Amino acid sequence: MRLTEVRKRANYKARAMSKNIPAAITLAFLGTLLLVGCAGPGIKGQVEFGVWAAENQLWEEAIFRWKKVLAEDPQSVAAHNNLAVAYEKKGLWEEARKEYEAALKLDPDNSYIVRNFRKFEENFAVERPKQEVKDAPDEKK
Repeated sequence: MRLTEVRKRANYKARAMSKNIPAAITLAFLGTLLLVGCAGPGIKGQVEFGVWAAENQLWEEAIFRWKKVLAEDPQSVAAHNNLAVAYEKKGLWEEARKEYEAALKLDPDNSYIVRNFRKFEENFAVERPKQEVKDAPDEKK
């Protein structure tokens, strides 16, 4: 093989590789985007899906979504507040109180949460006597 043919082949391979590098980078970038997109809805999507579930009285689903948010972001005031509302709707009073208190600790001046917590306390004051009567042992003589 002559020297000029070797140079031509080397130049051809170099040009071919230089054309493939941007294609490879683009492919890697698109693959990464695809993986991120397939990972599921982000925190905002989980909160919104939980709200939709709550609006449709699917409290277990709402609770699941908001717990997922808190697993990723324990500082989510919205997730704590929404979870408290869901627990309250299910009659899980102590769990609701814990979540309201967590939300208020994170954002004590949030009037929406303060109002929700006050309503919770009113509801709890009404429901607690009913629960105590329901849980009292039967007296038989």
